[in-house]
Amino acid sequence: MSSTLTPKEQGYYFPAEFAKHRATWLSWPHKEASWPGKIASIYPRYSEFVKYLALSEAVCINVVDEAMKASAARHLEAAGVKMEKVTFYVNPTNDAWCRDHGPAFLLNREPVKGKAIIDWNYNAWGGKYPPFDLDDVIPTLIGKALSLPVFYPGIVMEGGSVEFNGAGTVLTSTCCLLNENRNPQLTQAEIEKYLCDYYGMDQVLWVPEGIVGDDTDGHIDDTIRFVNEDTVLTVVEENLMDENYSLLQENLKTLGQMRFPHGKQLNIIELPMPDPVIYEDQRLPASYANFYISNGHVIVPTYRSAKDEKALRIIQDCFPTREVVGIDSTDIIWGLGSFHCLSQQEPA
Repeated sequence: MSSTLTPKEQGYYFPAEFAKHRATWLSWPHKEASWPGKIASIYPRYSEFVKYLALSEAVCINVVDEAMKASAARHLEAAGVKMEKVTFYVNPTNDAWCRDHGPAFLLNREPVKGKAIIDWNYNAWGGKYPPFDLDDVIPTLIGKALSLPVFYPGIVMEGGSVEFNGAGTVLTSTCCLLNENRNPQLTQAEIEKYLCDYYGMDQVLWVPEGIVGDDTDGHIDDTIRFVNEDTVLTVVEENLMDENYSLLQENLKTLGQMRFPHGKQLNIIELPMPDPVIYEDQRLPASYANFYISNGHVIVPTYRSAKDEKALRIIQDCFPTREVVGIDSTDIIWGLGSFHCLSQQEPA
């Protein structure tokens, strides 16, 4: 088949996160500057995350070298992780945010054709955190390790900026994908064409806003998540005086006006925001929407907030076949992301 055909034309598509996984991919956290003065404190909770992942799927972890592999294994063993489910890959990284620098795995409508990977360009959220040269090549290294074909769109895209329903719709935000620090040469229509051609989508839905404190310029995985083909969880702020209130109301209004290609409205379930998490005078992008869906669990960041239990109950109601687990993310969020930002699924 001619390589001039797009992934979509070749039958590839990006499945929903709630579809069955073979594995979850992670990049072991090691960049001190992402958790200034605090990186040691994140490993117990991070390892607990891995423990839950390994209960229902394989876990693949990028490490810089053999010494980091040994150190990571010690943390994971201490947390009681089923180590037979964990595979380490010596793929050096700059940072831990595998959702954004990791491979976007595609399936084919003809199962015999197997999987493929998209290697989008990666510039650390608009060049904010150099260097990012190692992170930028991770998808290709994983493609080589797994002997999978790799597509190169040649534009900047991050996994946390897009959310999929598994039925041809991708949800994203104008504040991120239309930011001039990503692909200033492209119009909104051109970006939509890339999303449809490479992810195998039929429709792009746009919301305007992200949350305060989010250094990614408004990734969708902090605000709105598909829980099935036609239902979204969207975060709302209950305090009218909070700076997130009007931003999230704007998203809610926009979602209410959206239609799927067949004319159906989205089912919209509201999820509260946690109480503000402030560290060293900085508002952190704490959100319950940054959960990760594994085969057996939905792993939700919690923040020692009075809203934690309510959020867990709402999410549990959306996932009757999975166990919802809250893991304290108060230290992890100091890195400005949580469990969804740290992980990337590989479909079965």
